[in-house]
Amino acid sequence: MKIYPVILSGGAGTRLWPLSRAALPKQLLPLVEQTTMLQSTVLRLAGQPQLQAPLIVCGNEHRFLVAEQLREAGVAPLGILLEPVGRNTAPAVAAAANYLLALDADAVMLVLPADHVIGDVPAFHAAIARAAGLVADGALATFGIVPTAPETGYGYIQSGAPLAGGQAFRVSRFVEKPDADTARQFIEAGNYSWNSGMFLFGARAYLDELAQFQPPMAAAAEASVRLGYRDLDFCRLDEAAFTACPSDSIDYAVMERTSHAVVVPADIGWSDVGSWSALWEVQPRDANGNATRGDVYLDGVSNSLVRAESRIVAVVGVDNLVVVETDDAVLVTHKDQVQRVKQIVEHLRNGARTEHLQHTKVYRPWGSYEGIDIGERFQVKRITVNPGGKLSLQMHHHRAEHWIVVSGTARVTCGDTVSLLTENESTYVPIGMTHRLENPGKVPLHLIEVQSGSYLGEDDIVRFEDVYQRA
Repeated sequence: MKIYPVILSGGAGTRLWPLSRAALPKQLLPLVEQTTMLQSTVLRLAGQPQLQAPLIVCGNEHRFLVAEQLREAGVAPLGILLEPVGRNTAPAVAAAANYLLALDADAVMLVLPADHVIGDVPAFHAAIARAAGLVADGALATFGIVPTAPETGYGYIQSGAPLAGGQAFRVSRFVEKPDADTARQFIEAGNYSWNSGMFLFGARAYLDELAQFQPPMAAAAEASVRLGYRDLDFCRLDEAAFTACPSDSIDYAVMERTSHAVVVPADIGWSDVGSWSALWEVQPRDANGNATRGDVYLDGVSNSLVRAESRIVAVVGVDNLVVVETDDAVLVTHKDQVQRVKQIVEHLRNGARTEHLQHTKVYRPWGSYEGIDIGERFQVKRITVNPGGKLSLQMHHHRAEHWIVVSGTARVTCGDTVSLLTENESTYVPIGMTHRLENPGKVPLHLIEVQSGSYLGEDDIVRFEDVYQRA
């Protein structure tokens, strides 16, 4: 049996603001380990002969970040499917299933979110092996996490009749997130597990069930793949077809309705890291119960999470707090109130602000830029261009630009002139001038850009040529 991991890398992770933003959500951040959560997800699949190269499903806006993070991790994906819009997990998995069936009529899918923590990887692999035997007989398997507490933040799965000598069970029912008393009753009953959102099933078996329960979704997902097209190293799902797809989760669309659902208990050190308190639980803590990262000073602090991204953060005489600092926002909340963080994001969205959308450092396929100062009619940025990186051939209607090379070598096109600049050299790009910046060297190019003009928005750009096909 060949098992194809399908990694779902959508979502914005609003409950982990201010670290997680729409342009850089939690699955693309190194929250727990030095690798990002996406990288950790694909790396824990290594060394298993049945597991094939992963198929990634992500949004268009994250495509280059996803591809770069996979490259950094040394993982060559089977493909990267681009969703034109978010439609929840059932359509995303249906599109992946159609993609896989074009390659392998017997494809089996291991569906994994990109933003989960799994502490016991061997136990995870063992759970996959147990589920594979059932899937070969036509079952649609979900992994039920052995609960450690009456958690109210997770959905639950009630186990029914035992299968495979008690290694798995028929699914009796799925239960929404319960209140505290109900969760306590579930734990005492002993036949409930947390709903992990991870699945193993045949691609054809899943699509057959989807066609039975959600025919419009099955048809739209199939059309989105059939009418999709290649774009560089990506596969773009057809926008019209996928947008027409009803939005629903795998649980609602299929698993709660099929007669073939089974649950495989998995005691694997799992967390969906759905809040700052959940992140505190999975991180190493000191003798006082504190989890810290970055330049942090603590005095008389206990059971807290303190994270500093850009400066020293000093915390004194508090208990059970979450303190998270970034270069443009600071969050302070009691651990019991972390679910209310998403209300902050909603406030920012309603106020037409940008702190929920992106950090001051913004990633691009050629590198990154970071705003370091802004004022009336001027803006200063720190720009990094990766080796071989090339910005689009472009023009601005309302701003001029001054570039000063800090380190590395820049190839600059300005009108009909092409020149090389090295450390401590500079150039000027007038308003309306066609220009391009490239890094022809083998080390990153760092430069300072000073913009001046009547309008400095990122949408003041006309692209004429672009190797990343954004023109």
